[in-house]
Amino acid sequence: MADKTNASRILDRLGIKYELVEYKVDPEHLEASHVAEELGEDIETVYKTLVLRGDKNGIFVCVIRGDQEVDLKKAARISENKKAAMIHLKELQPLTGYIRGGCTSIGMKKNYPVFIDENALIHPFIYISAGKRGLQLKLSPTDLVKAANATVGDISTK
Repeated sequence: MADKTNASRILDRLGIKYELVEYKVDPEHLEASHVAEELGEDIETVYKTLVLRGDKNGIFVCVIRGDQEVDLKKAARISENKKAAMIHLKELQPLTGYIRGGCTSIGMKKNYPVFIDENALIHPFIYISAGKRGLQLKLSPTDLVKAANATVGDISTK
């Protein structure tokens, strides 16, 4: 059985049901498509966590489908910024406590605003990082919204 992560402990505390699912990590291929392949799941159910910086409100988080890109204009609008951009990779761990391939919207160092793409809600469950490489959380998207105190909206390129 996989070790608990900060994110899974938070879900336990909130009484939210989830599954911890392990997969084999390939450091050369950290993208969501590889995770979906390793899990034997459709990419439409594997979500990635991206960290952005807005020009007015600072750091915020977007959770989108693994095979899509965040729409920076939509992300800026929903986060009440005029502009938004991805943070530099070197900033990820100092800001969130997580590394690339193991970043999740639950249990970051600070409670940044979280926005989840509306497409997540069409699935009975989705996969997101559990907070470390090689481990995913399988949970209901509505439970993720609750756990991350997230806003749902249209934030990805279609």
